[in-house]
Amino acid sequence: MAALGGRAAAALLRRAAAAILGAGPRRHRHKEKWATTAPRIPSTRLALHHFDTSYSLHLGALWPSVRAGLLCEQKYGALLNNFAAADHVPQQLELLNATDFICEAHQKAQQWQRGAEARGCQEGSGEGRTVMQAEMMAQAEVSPPLCASISSKIKCYTFPRGDITRFRPARPDSLGLLDYYLMDAASLLPVLALNVQPGDFVLDLCAAPGGKTLALLQTGFCGYLAANDISISRTKRLHDILHSYVPKEVRDIVSVTSCDGRDWDQVKGGTFHKVLVDVPCTTDRHSAMEEHNNIFHKRRTKERQMLPMLQLELLMAGILAAKPGAELVYSTCSLSPLQNECVVERALDVAEAQFNIRIHVEDLSHFRTLFQDTFSFFTGCRLGELVLPHLTANFGPMYFCKLRRM
Repeated sequence: MAALGGRAAAALLRRAAAAILGAGPRRHRHKEKWATTAPRIPSTRLALHHFDTSYSLHLGALWPSVRAGLLCEQKYGALLNNFAAADHVPQQLELLNATDFICEAHQKAQQWQRGAEARGCQEGSGEGRTVMQAEMMAQAEVSPPLCASISSKIKCYTFPRGDITRFRPARPDSLGLLDYYLMDAASLLPVLALNVQPGDFVLDLCAAPGGKTLALLQTGFCGYLAANDISISRTKRLHDILHSYVPKEVRDIVSVTSCDGRDWDQVKGGTFHKVLVDVPCTTDRHSAMEEHNNIFHKRRTKERQMLPMLQLELLMAGILAAKPGAELVYSTCSLSPLQNECVVERALDVAEAQFNIRIHVEDLSHFRTLFQDTFSFFTGCRLGELVLPHLTANFGPMYFCKLRRM
């Protein structure tokens, strides 16, 4: 017992000496070592856990199929480059069984219109009309503005539902411009909804990496295009895309900047006819599949929690940058209602309460009907439209909502 007491006393003396000399306590060093060797939960697993918890409630019975789509290879479309000398490309793609889904939608709208006109004199009391005829008549009522909103110059080829054929890499023409740009075809829907008209001043507030910016230029209608992104590295990618696809004389109408989009209204407020606000979001497909730059990393928890506030501030900046009567499209690549409808609803309140600006939400339900052969849509959005990933049509997610500043 005496010997044991001596050893205990010696241990106490060593601890006291370490404290006097300023050495860190052993317990702290031990905990630090344990923390560095503890297994880290992958960000993708954290993302899926979050999605399973929230999206299963939001999407209900649709969630298992959407989840499977998120975890499978994404489907792409080939946006034709109208500035390249590549007249042979459409024929090559059609031989592979790819079709221009925008052209098909335009033709469908025209057919509805012609059908409505032919049946107009036969409508009478409505006797003998089938349910299908009634639906076509209803769609015909919205087809004229839709025909006008779909630029015949934008061409994007996709493979049919269930066809997982991959497109070949883009090739340069004789002047070095690439013949098409591979992108999620659902990303074109916000551009189509924006309905750019000849001579419009257009703002792409969060433009990088540049697919939607390129699509805006393909309309041939932009009188001036401001393409902005806060990230300098992402802006470099935007510059690369413009130089790879757009000739210099067209690039002259594009102004590329790296400003904080939240401050844009202070630079050029009330200037633009059309504004695209494609905000940073949880990028659900990337978050479920890729560890690199994953916003569900534990170090980015605060950043992720602040996303709806950032999105609201960007949308408000876009609203203030628009002229009275101008049109805006807000979009994300997330399934989250907190980042989608909730942000739009909050922006409507803030615009009226703080700036006395009234915003009208445009109806885009006709997009669901016209593009249902290409995309899988969610029918439960309070505002706007949402493309759901699906194994047979694995585009998206893509949320978009069109607003008009009154």
